Amino acid sequence: MNYRVNPKNNDRLSLLGLGCMRFTKKGTVIDQENAERVMLSAIEQGINYFDCAYIYPGIEVSVGKFLAKGYRDKVHIATKLPHYFVKRPGDLDRYFNEQLRRLQTDRIDYYLMHMLGDMGSWERIRQYGIEEWAEAKKASGQIRNFGFSFHGSSESFKKLVDAYDWDFCMIQYNYIDETSQAGVSGLRYASEKGLPVIIMEPLRGGRLANIPSEAKALFDRFDTSRSRTYAQWALRWLFCQKEVTVVLSGMNTPGQVLENSSAASEDYQSGLSDEEKELYSKVRDIIRGKVKVPCTGCGYCMPCPRGVDIPVCFNCLNTRYSEGWYMGMKEYFMCTTLGVDSTAASKCIKCGKCEQHCPQEIEIRNMLELVTRKLETPAYKVAKRVSKIIGYYKHQ
Repeated sequence: MNYRVNPKNNDRLSLLGLGCMRFTKKGTVIDQENAERVMLSAIEQGINYFDCAYIYPGIEVSVGKFLAKGYRDKVHIATKLPHYFVKRPGDLDRYFNEQLRRLQTDRIDYYLMHMLGDMGSWERIRQYGIEEWAEAKKASGQIRNFGFSFHGSSESFKKLVDAYDWDFCMIQYNYIDETSQAGVSGLRYASEKGLPVIIMEPLRGGRLANIPSEAKALFDRFDTSRSRTYAQWALRWLFCQKEVTVVLSGMNTPGQVLENSSAASEDYQSGLSDEEKELYSKVRDIIRGKVKVPCTGCGYCMPCPRGVDIPVCFNCLNTRYSEGWYMGMKEYFMCTTLGVDSTAASKCIKCGKCEQHCPQEIEIRNMLELVTRKLETPAYKVAKRVSKIIGYYKHQ
């Protein structure tokens, strides 16, 4: 495992971090047994940065149960304040103390303002005394580093970087998003200010691990021995950038931990070759031409009042365009229809609640209408009727 030093405090951080948001579930709760296998594997591979958030259902509790078994001092815990829920100064302590209880710890190593998108959001939370509160928590040792995670424009990001004496920041960044959101200009701006930069969505919600066949062919021709997976190629692009401190990956099996840890253990001192840069550029063009909806599967748009599984619908639509009609239809039918309650796009009533929370600023209502047109075809409707007749719906 490679490590990079936090210039603010000399913490030695693993280049690969564990994003805990995507732990698998048993029904509606975290599969604790599997989650602990993943976390133990991560520690064994040298990963020492675990990322959580208040609004990720069950995640802080799951991580806390595991770390309480003697692993707390082996990792830096990162979690996030849901500042959008804060309505009065007392809420700051209320949420923070709840997070300490969930995580079974007396301190948070890297504490973030979650999804701080613009100066307006920062000014709103400032009126509740967030600056004084954070300084007091740092002085007491309950917070070691105070930062923010970001979705928005590069200009807004730079203004936020300058708005406070932050200890670190987190941005969405990958070889598809090189110039969107904070982008490479934001990454370099923060790094020049001395901020460690944590990377989220390195695989675009897993999409860069399963890219279009034309893009796969480019990587395969370049690397004829196929010594890297497509996920490892995506991680390599990030690992080669010296401004990147930690790359979070939402790994949910020990196998994924081993695969990504292997990539994080290579030598990246020389960076990308000119040939590799050209390769990524070509792959980027292919993928951008295939993806219909720039959804990362973050789930901030959820829950839908009508029960539509928005991220799943968009993933199926993208699969339909990148891997063909059959694969898109098959995934859509299995993921939205074979259950007690349908989560299909056609249930959308266009209330717009989801769009208020989307960090990608997707026109969700219009895109769900497109999902309905492209995937809820006559063949889909026939299959739905047949499955109901033969009793394939769960619990029926």
